[in-house]
Amino acid sequence: MKNENCDMIQTNIVKEKKLEVIDGYTIKYHANGKTIWSKGKMIGDQPEGYWEWYRADGTIKRSGYFEMGEPVGEWITYDNKGQKYKTTNRDKK
Repeated sequence: MKNENCDMIQTNIVKEKKLEVIDGYTIKYHANGKTIWSKGKMIGDQPEGYWEWYRADGTIKRSGYFEMGEPVGEWITYDNKGQKYKTTNRDKK
């Protein structure tokens, strides 16, 4: 029996974010290609050191540190005005 609903099949296409490496920092952009989505350093294929993420309007959304690709230490989440909203400790206990 033929699939009569084949035109109903949807594919989820995720647009790849624009990426640049400037002075050792990997910078990814929102889908608009203009505002920064995230920035930080990569060692190999893993994030390392301090990273920040931003909303499409340019306000900071989250920041924190990586060691060997794993989140560590204090991570800060910011409200939509860029003010500290919540702090989380990511150290393993």
